[in-house]
Amino acid sequence: MSVPRLVPPRTPIVLVVDDVRANRELLEGHLVELGYDVRQARDGYEALDAVAAEEPDLVLLDIDMPKLDGIAVCERLKAHPVRRLIPIVILTASSDRETRLRGIAAGADDFLSKPFDAKELLIRTKVLLNQRALNRRLDATEGVLFALARAVEARDRYTIHHAERVGRYAQAMGEAFGLHSEDNDLLYEGGVLHDLGKIAIADAILLKPGPLNEQEFARMREHSAEGERICLSLRSVADYLPIIRHHHERVDGTGYPDHLGGSAIPLGARIVAIADAWDAMVSDRPYRAGLGCDEARRRLDSGSGKQWDAAIVEIFAGLLDAGLQDRVTDRQLAARA
Repeated sequence: MSVPRLVPPRTPIVLVVDDVRANRELLEGHLVELGYDVRQARDGYEALDAVAAEEPDLVLLDIDMPKLDGIAVCERLKAHPVRRLIPIVILTASSDRETRLRGIAAGADDFLSKPFDAKELLIRTKVLLNQRALNRRLDATEGVLFALARAVEARDRYTIHHAERVGRYAQAMGEAFGLHSEDNDLLYEGGVLHDLGKIAIADAILLKPGPLNEQEFARMREHSAEGERICLSLRSVADYLPIIRHHHERVDGTGYPDHLGGSAIPLGARIVAIADAWDAMVSDRPYRAGLGCDEARRRLDSGSGKQWDAAIVEIFAGLLDAGLQDRVTDRQLAARA
């Protein structure tokens, strides 16, 4: 049985830009053998159009081209707030110092001399694609988002450390489900961020010491979409968006915000929904004391197949029987100590 992935593996896209067809096809031949998705552009303007249509993971860029040369293309891409992170290798038959200085000034990440060596091409390409994969996951604003997620909890002493526990429960479910380690990390981080949108909910609603009225509840239900909106423009957290937006969907289709049902709910959101619900049930809230574990288990079983994915509830129940809640609590206490 194949193991499902929260984020399907990506085939790196390499854009080869050269006005000489034979050069493009020679490079493509080597790169296709390495398993890359190779695109071609015949000049600078065509290259910019190709990048705008679908961002590549690497650009191999000839300098001497008609219409718009490689240096100008490099300068434009490196001036873009997002596309500047695409690694660019300058292809040149010239080894003179002035050409290399122009390339460095334009922001080029590396140089490859013509005629190029196939092994050198392999090594340089692999290194830059590894860097690109790392950059896709890292963003200076990501740390700010996690700080905001902690700030949401800090507003309410009842939910302090809730997101951390949700993340740990979700991560453990992912491991038991047989997901890949990267996906389990994503579940932890998505669990920490799942309630980020509550930063937009007024204290009068978020901290109300009693049941919410209909209008207040409608506003509270907006937090999942608010969280997605906050993160939408940040590429490094794009993989968390399905969790943030859909962790309050129900498998019977009566959840929010999009009334998704069954397998239409992203797997990560189905996992985090159970972690979130469990921790909410057993924790104190402004309007009620936390439930005992027996009652929380009864409610979890009652909602299996209606509110939550039955197969994942079964996995979570097994983890609880094996002491997951105590391990998460102990880990949190140790971290605070």
